[in-house]
Amino acid sequence: MSTKFRTHGKGVVVWILLAVMVLGLGGFGISSFSGGSQKIGSVGDTDITVNDYARALQRQMNAVQQQLGRPLTVTEAKSYGIDQQVQAQLFAQAALSEEARRLGLSIGDAEVARQITGASAFHGPNGQFDRETYRMALRQQGYTEGDFERQVRDDIARNLLQGAIASGVSAPKTLVDAYADYITESRPVSWAEVTEMDLTEEPAKPDEAALQSYYDAHQDRYTSPESREITYVWLTPDMLKDEAAPDDTTLRAMYDQRSDEYRQPERRLVDKLVFPSEEEAQKAADRLNAGQISFEDLARERGLDITDIDLGEVTRGDLGNAADAVFALTEPGVVGPVATDLGPALFKMNGILPADDTTFEQAKPDLEAEATIDQARAMITAMTADLEDRLASGATLEDMAKDTKMELGHISMTPETKDGIAAYEDFRTAANSVTQQDFPELRTFDDGGVFALQLDGITPAAPIPFAEVRDRVIDDWRNDELARLKAERAEEVVAAVDAGAVLADQGLLVTNSAPVERTGFIEGAPTALIGKIFETEPGKAAMVTDQDRVFVLVPGASIAADPAAPETAQLRDALAQRLGQSMSNDLATLFATAAEAKLGLNVNTAAINAVQAQMQ
Repeated sequence: MSTKFRTHGKGVVVWILLAVMVLGLGGFGISSFSGGSQKIGSVGDTDITVNDYARALQRQMNAVQQQLGRPLTVTEAKSYGIDQQVQAQLFAQAALSEEARRLGLSIGDAEVARQITGASAFHGPNGQFDRETYRMALRQQGYTEGDFERQVRDDIARNLLQGAIASGVSAPKTLVDAYADYITESRPVSWAEVTEMDLTEEPAKPDEAALQSYYDAHQDRYTSPESREITYVWLTPDMLKDEAAPDDTTLRAMYDQRSDEYRQPERRLVDKLVFPSEEEAQKAADRLNAGQISFEDLARERGLDITDIDLGEVTRGDLGNAADAVFALTEPGVVGPVATDLGPALFKMNGILPADDTTFEQAKPDLEAEATIDQARAMITAMTADLEDRLASGATLEDMAKDTKMELGHISMTPETKDGIAAYEDFRTAANSVTQQDFPELRTFDDGGVFALQLDGITPAAPIPFAEVRDRVIDDWRNDELARLKAERAEEVVAAVDAGAVLADQGLLVTNSAPVERTGFIEGAPTALIGKIFETEPGKAAMVTDQDRVFVLVPGASIAADPAAPETAQLRDALAQRLGQSMSNDLATLFATAAEAKLGLNVNTAAINAVQAQMQ
């Protein structure tokens, strides 16, 4: 299916704001790119600017980063083909914009204004469009009002054309039915795991020659990885905690300074919804009291979501005129309208937090731990200049351990080493990059500690002598032999069942599972067994292996889902919508591709490379 287009399902302005504001992308200055090129290409007379490409590429990279859970470099993005995907989308959009322009599609000022004033990002505290908020948001992103409004106008026109091309497209019933039948099909299954107890022969005992041969054939299992031999000295706050322990006077002072934290008054969890007038606020309160609408839906009517109206934990002093009314509630509820500095408002009380008075003795353990670490960090900071001077003057790591509070150690670093000092990412990074030509220098840990290291040498990967791993070789040989015998036994069972025998008569512990769908789960069985159920002809047997486990299964006849069942109808509706949308996207892509060919597509490779280099 096409990836050039996606139906947003939101206002045009919302998606522009997601690209421009939420992602926090400022405009890329033209002078930032070699040659001063302002565009990466064009379709007809419609240009794609370097800013358009930079924003779109960054937006797509951010989406992938959220999935990966880590930062994504431009180089990685290119290896995934993200740059090509973004370019294809931009050129397709430009083709539609150019066609819309040639067809004379024009968007009136009223529609542009409606889109912009309806965007919640441009609303003030009262939930209404605020021009100063609008100007500030655009100014922060390097937009003029004219430029932004032209972009909104172009996007609306393009979406109108795309809608005209692909609107009314629905997936054929036969296609929807085929997908639904595939997804909802279920089959009962009889299955059994072949265990060591089910074997007809015992695994043979290997002699020394067999073990040596196995060891030689699986050398990768018995090879120690390359290790970097590192000598280091380190000093962490935890090492100084005995010297850094504070006295009660210090702890008492800390407690007094945080009296607001340890002596908290009664609080409430409150939402606040402001209205332009007393009349509107009262009408909203009447609808709430009549059960016609929820507080959250009232907020949505004003273009706000829950986070926009949430005040969090508040005290009486935070609520002003509303304090008495809100705190008079003994259970969650709504009060108001109440006059506030921003206008009449309704307040929803969601929860009661009682007063909290933590005594000094109760707080002391936490205060002591915090003060100890803070003091230890301060002690290390005070030592840092002297430690750096000693290393710079040629002191060896052994000298540092003898003459300072730093402790000496040695570690053989491999990619799997994560214990002791290697638990620190800062140390692992330094240990993996240091060379034998580097002199020790003082480095820091995130917790305030310091360390220095040197590379003594590199021990290459090497086979572990057979004598040292003989027991492992015996276990591995036996496990492999068991797996082979289990597979042979399973093949015998499969052959017997296919010849007309019954699985339950084959001496295995058989489980008869209820009908399961392709996305289902059978307790005790591997995921691969589910897929095999639908790959195997009903009544026939099949074997499934999962690491060192072996299974035999016999699926029953397929069972179609009840088309009248609510969940089946719901699935068909969802499939029809998704398949129809995919077909719409394909039509729009075909139209855009034809438009690109007709109107002429120009690509500025140098500008594309410049944008990507700037984003490295």
